[in-house]
Amino acid sequence: MSKRTRIFLGILLIYAIGLAAVLYHVVSDLDPRYRESAEESLVETSQVLAALVEQDVRDGALDTARLEVLFKAVYARQFEAQIFDIRKTRVELRTYVTDRNGTVVFDSTGQSLGKDFSQWRDVRMTLKGEYGARTSMDIPGDPNSAVMYMAAPVYWNTNAQGTGSGEIIGVVTVGKPVQTFGQFVAAARSRTLYAGMLSVVAVLVLAVTVSVWLVRPFGLIADYARYVNAQQGFHPWRLVRRAWQLLRAAYDEMRDALAGRNYVADYVQTLTHEVKSPLSAIRGAAELLQEPMEEAQRQRFLGNIQRETERIQEMVDRMMELTALETRRVLDTVEPITLLPLLEELAHASHGAAAQRRIRITVAADTDATVEADPFLLRRAVSNLLDNALDFSPEGGQVELGLHLDGRWVCITVCDQGAGIPSYAEDKVFEKFYSLARPHSRKKSTGLGLSFVKEIASLHRGRIALGNRSDAGEAAGATGAIARLWLPRSTKTRAS
Repeated sequence: MSKRTRIFLGILLIYAIGLAAVLYHVVSDLDPRYRESAEESLVETSQVLAALVEQDVRDGALDTARLEVLFKAVYARQFEAQIFDIRKTRVELRTYVTDRNGTVVFDSTGQSLGKDFSQWRDVRMTLKGEYGARTSMDIPGDPNSAVMYMAAPVYWNTNAQGTGSGEIIGVVTVGKPVQTFGQFVAAARSRTLYAGMLSVVAVLVLAVTVSVWLVRPFGLIADYARYVNAQQGFHPWRLVRRAWQLLRAAYDEMRDALAGRNYVADYVQTLTHEVKSPLSAIRGAAELLQEPMEEAQRQRFLGNIQRETERIQEMVDRMMELTALETRRVLDTVEPITLLPLLEELAHASHGAAAQRRIRITVAADTDATVEADPFLLRRAVSNLLDNALDFSPEGGQVELGLHLDGRWVCITVCDQGAGIPSYAEDKVFEKFYSLARPHSRKKSTGLGLSFVKEIASLHRGRIALGNRSDAGEAAGATGAIARLWLPRSTKTRAS
């Protein structure tokens, strides 16, 4: 993964983590906020019912007859209330009244009449003149059966205005199952998570839109229009796939815009480091040429200058090619290519270079196959792999080009009989400017060839791998390295 991709993914990851933290805080805070709202309403309801009971107190004795009639009528009522997404059809409020000793003298549910509730927190605290509330479960161990209870005192001997403290002779407690407003919590939690996920999608869509608007406002549309015009017939799936490729191109350009400065800095730093060595060699040879020396020695130094100059030139040319390739997000020229003739042609073209070191190039294919590819780029990719295999092959060895089918993939293999890839280099072979010394010349290449092949494979929606034959499940005793280039298989054939 390139540094540009890591930087861009890092930005998205920071956004995702921040959004997740906010959503977690909001979602976890929903239940307490709903409970607080419900508690405030229950407090007011308990105070209203306590004032109602106080109206019927006679000589310090509680009379709950009016409450019995009231709740019997309330529970019998039929109604339907649509509260947003929640449908409510019955009253779930419950009430009980205890005397000054904590004994239940009225229970709207009829389940606790005559029981001693003096140790329940709502009753005990209220009889002391303090705020009493509790949450208890109807079924022990079942959180879904929890009920919130809020209590209010019943006074006697208050002044005419009803504002005096008077004597507490009982407690009215109002309860409401948590599950009744828990469904509102669940609905709010779902809406919050939905809004969070929608914002993630919106940010991604906005990023692609902005990238298209800022980077290539017309180029992508023009590319797509040219592609549609070039089609013979109507192929919906092919058009959708092309549109998706263009959207990926917009994403990559936006990523480059965000991480481009670091990308350029890395390129300049790496290129400077690689050019420093040949420049030092040229400078040293030029200084020595200013001194008197024999003609043979002078020619040797001139040859060194020429070789190092060619090395720098090759490095700059390869660097420009690779940079141009990396800026391409989609292939401009794509056509069906039959691979077996291509491999045979490349093997024949490299015969002269291979013959100088008595290396044989063979082509082994299970069957022929066709891929959708850019002819020039595909030829360059396989040619680079073949040149690399020739460089590391021993004198008198053999390089084999292979072609195999693997489901919907076509695999092109290039095998040599060299020493293979050292373990310390296995993770670095595709890095820019990384190169191993050639066994026969002890010199390194520009280190850009495999990076070039990797970019070509990526443009063709394929992949490239390089490993040792003995490590890749090859036949016993096989040595050397093997490069594998996977490309999507095509069902189309070249028109005759």
